[in-house]
Amino acid sequence: MTSAHSGTRGVRGTTTRSEGTTRRVGAIEVDDRDDPDDGRLQRFAAIWSRAIYPATATSLSLHEFERILEPLARRMSEALRSQPFDPRPAHEVGAALVQAHCTEPDALPLILGVVDAYLVLYCPPDRPQGPEESRARCTRLQHALAAGFVRELRDRTRHEQEELARAARTEAEQALHASEAKFQAVFEGAAIGVGIADLDGRVLVVNDAVARMFGGREYFQHSRNVLDWVHPEDAPGVMDLYWELVSGERDHFRIVKPHPHPDGSVIWTNLSVSLLRDSSGKPQYQLAIMEDITEQRLLEQRLHYEATHDALTGLPNRTLFFEHLDRALAADAESERFGVCYLDMDGFKAVNDSLGHAVGDRLLQAVAERLQACVTSPSELIARAGGDEFVALAAGPTAQADAIALARRMLATLAEPFTLDERELLVRASIGVVDGRAGEIGRAEVMRSADITMYRAKAAGGNRFELADPDSNARVIARHSLTNRLPSALENHEFFIEYQPLVRLSDGTVRGAEALVRWLHPVHGVLGPDQFIPLAESTGLIVPLGHWVLEEAARQARAWSDAGCGADGGQLRVNVNLSPCQLRHPTLVADTVAVLEDAGLCPAALCLEVTENDLIGADEDALRPLRELADLGVDIALDDFGTGYSNLSYLRRLPVSTLKLDRSFTRGMQHAPADPVDVKIVEGIVSLAHTLDLAVTVEGVETGVQAEHLRLLGCDTAQGWYYARPGPPERLHTLVLADAS
Repeated sequence: MTSAHSGTRGVRGTTTRSEGTTRRVGAIEVDDRDDPDDGRLQRFAAIWSRAIYPATATSLSLHEFERILEPLARRMSEALRSQPFDPRPAHEVGAALVQAHCTEPDALPLILGVVDAYLVLYCPPDRPQGPEESRARCTRLQHALAAGFVRELRDRTRHEQEELARAARTEAEQALHASEAKFQAVFEGAAIGVGIADLDGRVLVVNDAVARMFGGREYFQHSRNVLDWVHPEDAPGVMDLYWELVSGERDHFRIVKPHPHPDGSVIWTNLSVSLLRDSSGKPQYQLAIMEDITEQRLLEQRLHYEATHDALTGLPNRTLFFEHLDRALAADAESERFGVCYLDMDGFKAVNDSLGHAVGDRLLQAVAERLQACVTSPSELIARAGGDEFVALAAGPTAQADAIALARRMLATLAEPFTLDERELLVRASIGVVDGRAGEIGRAEVMRSADITMYRAKAAGGNRFELADPDSNARVIARHSLTNRLPSALENHEFFIEYQPLVRLSDGTVRGAEALVRWLHPVHGVLGPDQFIPLAESTGLIVPLGHWVLEEAARQARAWSDAGCGADGGQLRVNVNLSPCQLRHPTLVADTVAVLEDAGLCPAALCLEVTENDLIGADEDALRPLRELADLGVDIALDDFGTGYSNLSYLRRLPVSTLKLDRSFTRGMQHAPADPVDVKIVEGIVSLAHTLDLAVTVEGVETGVQAEHLRLLGCDTAQGWYYARPGPPERLHTLVLADAS
């Protein structure tokens, strides 16, 4: 290795001459214009250069080297103050330092030490930040710088290794074929590990670099075989590569491999193995080039640990917790379940405010120690989510019971007082418990549900746990999230429509579809109308939302018509639901006519569905808009018929053409034999409807037996999961084409 400051090398890839107002340092372009922070940056760069200059391999003077570090210091300062925070520039700074020949063994600790001690001091953020946030940013910048440094150093070493390997292979083959003495000079003089084995794996010779890796020549006094270096942490497929090489199927492979050391530790190497053939091309030896990367590996492991563990408590942090949670949620086995406990300490803020943050931190450490002791199996994990919040995960077939048991243990262990500075502190906690089956729910929904459930426990008095309840959570979500989001959702195009086919029972052909609006919420995913339509009605958004649904449905009906989807040469009908607010809106008729004209849609291709409770008892003024639409040729359907109390003779006054029979009347027909009471009720309704010249549509058809019963009773059309679930409009097109084929 070249000693520090030896030779006449400059800084590879480094330009120090100004060109206008910018110049390049390695891959980084920097701005040389005056900056009010230049004084602080120059002081930081001066401290930095004096600290690491002795560990460089550059011929530059200290002053010249300081000029190299000034733009790098600026990049670190800008990254520290970036909004939003972005640590990636520090990765480039780490690479640039390697390009500036800061490559001696002690260089990286010195670099990180100065950043840790002086960056926040000399490059404070523009806007106020707490000391914890500034330190957290500084730590992440150190991690990014170290990662960039290690990667650039590894790439440089690998390049040099490849050059050496090519030379070693060439020299080795020539030596084996011609001059053993010439090969021996290259072999022994290589600074990188080189070894040769026969095709049976017997190690024939290694150079001093390999011997040093394994503790000295004594290790190789006894016969060694490369199979002695098989390790439990070997990557999958390593042995397949090896057997392919010694059999002559491949000439080379490269891997990162652990090797057992005689003292029981592990050596990590960049291992490159090549097949040496004789002059006729027959495989003869295997040549191994080994670079010891154990120190780099340990550094990577330390950085990974720091990135995935909480600095205060030593517990896993949110990052590691989410890694485990994502694996649990993505499990393929149907029997796999998960359970999550979300714990928040009750009244922790009072401890910080009255006793100070130092006592608060010690209390958090003591709490974390007790919570960690609650883990009883490898399938459980406790992590600190931040502040005074902790999360726990249980995975496996018994996760539901395990999560509940874990919540009980956590409450029990926190019930004992904590003694700090001869004070007894009582800790109470509220826990929300969520469980489910893998593959059925996403991370965001799990954490949202756990958070809501935890607040339910807190609202119930605290010092307890609550189990997630879908109904309770839905109400909380609607109250705290959906209502606030709803006004901008339509403007942001977050709504979409799915269509469920309407099938004629007499021949099974698709006659139309009902338009069903959905909300693709950016946090909660797809929400059904029952979760937001009541909120839309209470906020008044239902009118513009309903108008949008009508426009989209009419446009889609026209698109089906243009694509030739109409049965028997006609048009597919689209059904659109009307809310009470829309019925009372003074421009309903005019808006509907305008939508039909804009879409170029025949009025007969549109059916407006109104619930029975909205029409029964309505006076003539309330019915007038529907009557006008019916006169124009728009079908009016009475939805959920039979769920309200009404005089059936009142149907004669309503401008309706279709009755949609509620699914509660036909559940008894899903299997044979059918419920005779349900049969009589449906038979009577169908007879009455047909007498009044009304068509009958049945909702919620789920079995073929049910569909056949309804056909025999004379029902006209049906919809339900037996035919198709609601889906995109393309699916309806496919079903119509299937009818025609």
